[in-house]
Amino acid sequence: MPTPRIIVLRAPGSNCDQEAAFAFETAGGKAEVVHLNRALENPKILAAAQILCIPGGFSYGDDMSAGRVFGNQIRHHLAGAMQDFKAAGKLILGICNGFQILIKSGVLLPDRADEPIATLTNNDSGKFECRWINLAVEGSKCVFLQGIQQLYVPIAHAEGKFVARDEATLNALERNAQLCLRYCEESGANPKSEIRSPKSFLPYPINPNGAQRNTAGVCDETGRVLGLMPHPERHIDPTQHPRWTREKQERGDGLAVFENAVRFFG
Repeated sequence: MPTPRIIVLRAPGSNCDQEAAFAFETAGGKAEVVHLNRALENPKILAAAQILCIPGGFSYGDDMSAGRVFGNQIRHHLAGAMQDFKAAGKLILGICNGFQILIKSGVLLPDRADEPIATLTNNDSGKFECRWINLAVEGSKCVFLQGIQQLYVPIAHAEGKFVARDEATLNALERNAQLCLRYCEESGANPKSEIRSPKSFLPYPINPNGAQRNTAGVCDETGRVLGLMPHPERHIDPTQHPRWTREKQERGDGLAVFENAVRFFG
């Protein structure tokens, strides 16, 4: 099979595009960083890729809430191209600001009656959180997370708290296995237990932003679109681990996420 092509779609303020492209290249793909304006001028350029990644950063300075401007550009000008991309069985990944963009564009969790069913809002701590965190994978729906049980990767965000529109929506996402990545304790204990009890919410900083049901990542109904707040592209090489000289590793935890995406087309 030909080497899968990846488009990393950046905008003014994106600052993790090169790291995302490097992660996909390391995983065996062929990545190209494309400015959003090129896609707005010619949406058909997206069709040439098998994987679309929207990287982290602060697109348009987060001036109207994180990811709002980029999300609106997609919603109003690229919705058709994105729908065709999904319908063709391709993969879409949004990391941190990219997750915020996918949520606010309606690509990841489509709106119902023109109302968003979920959002990402200000961290409960009231500040920008930059730390390494533990994650547990839920189920096997998401293509990007196949075969992964736990991850240790960094976060860097001020608006990462996942909140659903209402309890019924949250329960529906839960039943459909779309809450596919959770913040967890170092032991990897399943944070899903007793999810309807207030005790199920892990304390800060284990859950670094107060996300409902400790949600760190959400996939769409097909499992081929993933948005996550943590940065797997920042733990590709073992030397990126904060304790790499003491805890010897052969590879970074995040690399498997990108390998799964490339392997999907192998």
